Amino acid sequence: MDLAEIEATARAAHAGQTDKAGRPYAEHLHAVAEGVRLRGGDDEQIAAAWLHDAVEDDRLSPAWLEGAALTRRTKDIVLAVTKRPGEPPEAYAARILATPGALLVKEADLAHNADPARLAVLDDATHARLTAKYARMRALLGLV
Repeated sequence: MDLAEIEATARAAHAGQTDKAGRPYAEHLHAVAEGVRLRGGDDEQIAAAWLHDAVEDDRLSPAWLEGAALTRRTKDIVLAVTKRPGEPPEAYAARILATPGALLVKEADLAHNADPARLAVLDDATHARLTAKYARMRALLGLV
């Protein structure tokens, strides 16, 4: 799959989904993919950025990912950044750090998630909870 096909697949998979602020979820996917590109990421990382939440959000199955015409590296990055139910943040961070190319994708994801403009539209409790959550993950990943 080329990047245009991957983007179209991700947009279709997340159609109708919104983020915590009620914005179309595809805006987040685009921002993460662009963040990866601006940070010097390659096409495999950009592809993973488009798909980074698809399995976690049950929009695409692990079987779909495994069978998709994607590189093994892209698949590995998507799986690395896919949080597992009940998984401790330390284990999640360790998997990201152990997977070549995944840290850049997660860095772009965290940057967009922690964007003050996005957080500003949330209620105070959600804003505080997410700010702390993202800061902790950045610390675990050595991004501070």
